[in-house]
Amino acid sequence: MPEVVLKANDLVKHYPVKAGVLRRTVGQVKAVDGVSFELYKGETLGIVGESGCGKSTLGRLLMRLEEPTAGTVEFEGQDWTAASGRTMRKLRRDIQIVFQDPYTSLNPRMTVADIIGEPFEIHPDVVPKGGRRARVQELLELVGLNPEHINRYPHQFSGGQRQRIGIARGIALNPKVLICDEPVSALDVSVQAQVVNLMEKLQDELGLAYVFIAHDLSVVRHISDRVGVMYLGKLAEIGEEDEVYSRPTHPYTQALLSAVPVPDPTLRGKRDQIVLQGDVPSPANPPSGCRFHTRCWKAQDVCKTDEPQLELRADGTGEHPSACHFAEPRQVVETTDVSGLAPDTRFATPDVADVGDENPAGTGVTEDERRLDDTTTESDHLR
Repeated sequence: MPEVVLKANDLVKHYPVKAGVLRRTVGQVKAVDGVSFELYKGETLGIVGESGCGKSTLGRLLMRLEEPTAGTVEFEGQDWTAASGRTMRKLRRDIQIVFQDPYTSLNPRMTVADIIGEPFEIHPDVVPKGGRRARVQELLELVGLNPEHINRYPHQFSGGQRQRIGIARGIALNPKVLICDEPVSALDVSVQAQVVNLMEKLQDELGLAYVFIAHDLSVVRHISDRVGVMYLGKLAEIGEEDEVYSRPTHPYTQALLSAVPVPDPTLRGKRDQIVLQGDVPSPANPPSGCRFHTRCWKAQDVCKTDEPQLELRADGTGEHPSACHFAEPRQVVETTDVSGLAPDTRFATPDVADVGDENPAGTGVTEDERRLDDTTTESDHLR
């Protein structure tokens, strides 16, 4: 079995809702409500879900930037949430984070040398004071930036370059776990690919384990070994990348995948699109039983009263954990073999006629000859 480097045990984070002159607590926003998983050494665990489902809060709990209401986080078998003082500082060296927005996560008044070298001020035993500048230049080169730009300020870099600076700061202390809170969502698609490839390269070279939080399903599938799907503060499904994407068993996962555009034109019209009814319930007042039952087409009376547990359920080939009473695999995209079809019929529709053979290029047909007048039918014109 692979070594478990980070483990979450029933993590809970509730934010109090206060009202009135005395600011009394009148409710709780259940941002994260009982999340458990294991992160293995050198792997990437992707966390996906809609905005507001608790992904970023989960990442902050793993870093202890937020204190959990209940539950624990274990790092290499040691209770990370119970640590304090010198022990917590030592553990924090091994768990670092890359934030979502490269524009606000860097101090505009500090140079790149100061930003990347700041962790060495807090942990002076990592790099001697005389060698910090050289180490910062090594980190810049490692993430694909020019070491000569060490004295520049963040506003002198592009968005992708700023995110590389954030990654360099994240790996400065040689951590074992890197929490990536939507690190590519604010970047252009081409720059996203560069940053994702950089992170894969660093993982291979440094042996990092990633918790990769994102809402872009294609990016998560590209980089992740395992994927967890969150809905309203809970994990709906978790498993290997191929299990979750090819054989999803939870209705919410199936609905998410059906909303992704299909790039292959031969599969247009073959996608089993699922349109969910209603809005996402408020985390301050989540539904009883299964939290997805208010929007689920499979919901029955048991879903309203009994909360399904995240446990192994059959997916058609094997089994992987899913939190649904009626979990079953569903093929979202029908992958039909069209290699035997004639090329001119693959993309034809009843509303569009293919007249390319009637008017080949170079015949000299003028624009006036292409127009249809009131006395000429379309069939006469084509004839």
